[in-house]
Order: sequence, then structure tokens, then C-alpha cells
Amino acid sequence: MKIAFLGIGLMGAPMALNLLKAGFPITVWNRSNGKTGTVREAGALVADTPADAVSGADIVITMVSDGSAVEDLLFGSGAAERILEGAIVIDMSSIKPEEARAHARRLADLGVSHLDAPVSGGTRGAQNGTLAIMAGGEEQAFARAAKVFEPMGRAILLGPSGSGQLAKLANQAIVAITIGAVAEATLLVREGGIDPARFRAVLKGGFADSVILQQHGERMQSSDFTPGGRSAFQLKDLDNVLAECRNMGLSLPLTTLQRDRFADLVSRLDGGDLDHSALFLELLDRNHLS
Repeated sequence: MKIAFLGIGLMGAPMALNLLKAGFPITVWNRSNGKTGTVREAGALVADTPADAVSGADIVITMVSDGSAVEDLLFGSGAAERILEGAIVIDMSSIKPEEARAHARRLADLGVSHLDAPVSGGTRGAQNGTLAIMAGGEEQAFARAAKVFEPMGRAILLGPSGSGQLAKLANQAIVAITIGAVAEATLLVREGGIDPARFRAVLKGGFADSVILQQHGERMQSSDFTPGGRSAFQLKDLDNVLAECRNMGLSLPLTTLQRDRFADLVSRLDGGDLDHSALFLELLDRNHLS
């Protein structure tokens, strides 16, 4: 199957590289051509426009910032009309469930299938091909795309269109709340004279252990906030969680609290381009610590 991959950023580039390693012929497009060098060297073709990239592709993968970017990429650039009838669009961006459902309906009118398939696992998961892929859409389309998902991670079909995006929102609520808990625990032991690295080691295998504790706890200790998942995107996802909750008549107090803390980190502390583990900086600021 020929693949068009639109969006070669922090996540998209390693995902595309894993598809190339698996032997798929790939044409890529990115808004900034300078980011396509690595995949070009690995054997990908680089298209000048999204419409050129999708021409002749059996699978079109989008991996961009938000729902409006996906809509512009597919429908504003003229790409959707160039997608082959019977092809599958796999949107691996994190967007609102209602946006995913709208995109699916518009593509169906063109004879194109759609899967919303956002991911979790960060840049390490993207590099290692171990992403958790949360899919929504028709079973037939998911079955046809199964071999494409394999080099990138573990995909599970959760339900109809929008289900993948709803699961990703729930995932992001867990991530944000856990980052907040890890930040507080790290600060507590640090200020109490315990080496946070030893603290993480002693918790391995216990109920409080997690990938976030081990990976982001280390980032907090070393003050390494090079973005794997940007805080601005975490805030966008939390805003989407709460918008979906309003539609459902739900109240999520912990998610609301973390949303406000990320908003403070992004806006007042200018941390939007830092990794979402930089929420630790917001906690330090609260406590007037460096």
C-alpha cells in the first residue's frame, strides 16, 4: 500500500521512519520543508503540496496540531478531492470527537473511509514503534489498515467515528493529573532531603509506579524540558476534554484544576513550547522555589 504522510513533526517524523523501515512506499508533506530531511534520506518522497502527496495513495495519514489544521489540510488545500476513491484517511492528530465525525462524513461523500486514530506514548513511543493507538471508525477500514498500524504501535478499534478521539481525551486527563501528582511527589521528597532518583527506584513495581513517574520524574529532577509532548498541546487537549464534558453534562474537578495550571504555565510562565512535564515549574513558582 502506498502511504501519504502529512505532518512531519516531533511525532510524525519517527512514525514515518518506522513505516519506511517496514517497507511501505511513502510520500510526505510538511508545512516546513526543512523538517523532511531525515525521512527523505530514509527513502521517502517529498511532495510540494498536500494534494500532490495524497495523489495515488491508498492510505493518507495526518499528524498535525489540532482539528482546524486537519480540516484545512484535507479540505482547504484541495487534498480531499485528490484522494483515491476507496482509500483510507487515518487522522492520528488529537482533535475533538465532533470534528473527527464531521471529517468522516465529508470524506464518505467522496467515497473515502476515515479512521480517527490518535496516539499516546510521546516521542519515545513514536521512535520505538510502541505507541498506544486509539481508533474509531468502521471495522472494515480498521482491518484494511491493520498492517499500517503495526510498525507504529498497538492499535485497538474502540467504536464508531470519534471514539478514538474521546479515548485520547480521557488519556490526556490521566496524563495531566498524573504529571501533577508526580510533580508534587518529586518536590516533596526533594525538599525533604531524599534523592528523587532513589525515590523513583524504590517505587518501581509498586502501585504508584508509572511511565510518567519514571520518565517525567527524571525530567523534573534534571530540569530537562525538551519537548516530547508540548505543554501548549496538553492545554489544547484539556480544553477539548472540558468542552466534551460540557456537552455530556459532566464535571471533572481534577481535570479542571490541571487545565488551569497548564494555562498558567503556558500563558504567564511562557512554557507552551516546553514538555508537559514542565508543569513542575508551575509548582515551583507556586512555592517560590527555583
